[in-house]
Amino acid sequence: MKFFKILKDYPISTQKTKRKGKDMMYSAVKSALFFVTSGVILFSLLSCSGKIKYPVTKEVDVVDDYHGTKVADPYRWLEDDNSAETKQWVEAENKVTFAYLKKIPQRKKIEKRLTELWDYEKYSLPYKEGGLYFFSKNDGLQNQPVLYVQESFEAEPRVLIDPNKFSEDGTIALTTTSVSKNGKYIMYGTASGGSDWQEFKVKEIATGKDLADHLKWIKFSGGSWSRDSQGFYYSRYPEPKEGEELQQQNRFPKVYFHRVGTDQSDDELIYEDPTQPDWGFSAFVTDDGRYLVLHVWQGTDRRNRIYYVKLNGSRQGRVIKLLNDFDAGYQYIDNDGSLFYFQTDLNAPKSKVIAIDVRRPNRLNWKTVIPERDDVLSGVNVINNKLVAVYMHNAHNLIKIFEKSGSLVNEVALPAIGSVAGISGKKEDSEMFYGFTSFSYPTRHYRYDFAAGESTLFRSPEVKFNPEDFETQQIFCESKGGVKVPIFITYKKGIDLKSGNNPTYLYGYGGFNISLTPSFSVSNLQWMEMGGIYAMANIRGGGEYGVEWYKQGTLANKQNVFNDFIAAAEYLIAEGYTSKEKLAIGGGSNGGLLVGACMTQRPDLYAAALPAVGVMDMLRYHKFTIGWAWASDYGRSDDPEQFMFLYAYSPYHNLKEGTCYPATLVTTADHDDRVVPAHSFKFAARLQKCQICDKPVLIRIETRAGHGAGKPTGKQIEEQADKWAFLVKNLEMK
Repeated sequence: MKFFKILKDYPISTQKTKRKGKDMMYSAVKSALFFVTSGVILFSLLSCSGKIKYPVTKEVDVVDDYHGTKVADPYRWLEDDNSAETKQWVEAENKVTFAYLKKIPQRKKIEKRLTELWDYEKYSLPYKEGGLYFFSKNDGLQNQPVLYVQESFEAEPRVLIDPNKFSEDGTIALTTTSVSKNGKYIMYGTASGGSDWQEFKVKEIATGKDLADHLKWIKFSGGSWSRDSQGFYYSRYPEPKEGEELQQQNRFPKVYFHRVGTDQSDDELIYEDPTQPDWGFSAFVTDDGRYLVLHVWQGTDRRNRIYYVKLNGSRQGRVIKLLNDFDAGYQYIDNDGSLFYFQTDLNAPKSKVIAIDVRRPNRLNWKTVIPERDDVLSGVNVINNKLVAVYMHNAHNLIKIFEKSGSLVNEVALPAIGSVAGISGKKEDSEMFYGFTSFSYPTRHYRYDFAAGESTLFRSPEVKFNPEDFETQQIFCESKGGVKVPIFITYKKGIDLKSGNNPTYLYGYGGFNISLTPSFSVSNLQWMEMGGIYAMANIRGGGEYGVEWYKQGTLANKQNVFNDFIAAAEYLIAEGYTSKEKLAIGGGSNGGLLVGACMTQRPDLYAAALPAVGVMDMLRYHKFTIGWAWASDYGRSDDPEQFMFLYAYSPYHNLKEGTCYPATLVTTADHDDRVVPAHSFKFAARLQKCQICDKPVLIRIETRAGHGAGKPTGKQIEEQADKWAFLVKNLEMK
């Protein structure tokens, strides 16, 4: 289990990542009008003047007392997503939004071109388990990628799991897989409607037959098989109350062992800590089968604990708390018997690799294998019995190969400035596969030969565009306090870059130690084809420059994140790349919070805003599902000091009546059980009341979808076409 990354509960659109080939762990709108006696009064779409007539949303008299400060919450009723009132409000808002989008003349042409660009074969990296090879493939416009298996690279692949057959509308996705050591079984997880809740099943690989095994109420967990292939370890939460899947907090997880062919009720409890309801557990078996390693995490805090069990042929044993000080982040890499390798940021903000002999765990016996360097160490695999390290230099990736002694062997030459999109290989392999992507490079797969020290192209997608028509630059702006913030800008060659009139889409995230590095996006490609500049700002709160860069964007320092993004916008305008009339901002999840905060703080600076699945109510976010887990970044309103800075920037609470806000299209989904849709509902309702000018402020609510993972291709294309059409109209693009 190399380069194992704890699956934490980031409020980010989580994407499945393949590391060593293991999946680490995601419309029809009714058109009737309503008049509701409870006080929700819904009007027609447009007034006779052509100005949008929004649904008039009822307000309730709810006031909370936060440490002596009275805070009104007039749209509290929208937090109940199951109520008839909320469902009627959703339907009415969607009716207004889709009527507006439908009338944009360019909308159909945008969707047609987007569909054409999207229609290309997309492969995952191949990986080997149990003597078999696996990969996933989407033929182009399939709603979900299909998992294939083959006996060897020369053998004909066959379909093993086709999620497109799980449901007619393509909204049930394959979330995670794990292959037994003997290659007989595959455990696979599914999620419905974009939910974080997973269900696990077991399939015989040779026959393709599903067994009776059916496990439920699983979140943020994969499965790890025992050495004898009789079952797997996983973690799960208590079953939520019916109808409260979006409201009930996810706490008190437990680690279990499931034996193939038995009922979930018979699963063997391996570990729990009832005194720590907010701790999470990721359990996996080392490749040699001798140890069960437990990553113990607390929300999204980068710091964690490491426990292990010496198996000795049994299912469980005494849990040994190897690293229990919660003083740094530790990621298990590999073991040679009792010698465990970890990536850690202990006294190394940009990370290093250490080795700990678990027989002599005293810190005086720890050895530094790869010391901290100027660049940030993003992750490490063990392949060919060497340490394959991915570094980040100014927000783009490098690959370096080291001996286990720590001596540098080689640096893998990458095609351009870009990102490593996964690495696949095992300790004993003489080759590895890695993906490479950049803004104008659709993900290509390369095979690296350790003996030759060279890479060859293994697989390259054929997208209907010419990458040579586009160009990328990295520029730097100055934020408050003199901090230099990098910005990638990508555009079609030939545009007048400093005309001051280029439609520009500025994207950011800024949180949870997550780094934004160059990657290919069909939708961004289309934006550039239409003459737009795509700009991505690497603001504080991310991990681009290590732990200190991240910390400067958390808790009381969160305003730095917004300052950096605002500085990037001001720089793009001042340098003539764009203008206030042509600048749009966007981001999702924590990035949706970023957009919400920046548009409330500087509504004059942007022409349009696209906040997606955002955390908008910073005083109550911790009361829903996994929201409590984000307190390490945000803080909590029940703390008097933290309440003050949360209240100061909370987007929902900082909307002011009589203000002209940018044209805004809020996007969310009715099944989002990570950042619950109430955030966007309440923000949009208040924004519509506060807006004083004619710029539209709309909310688009996807049905049978969640936070982003597993969203069917058809829904992705429709939503992106709506976003670009909205910007084309409101930026007055020709």
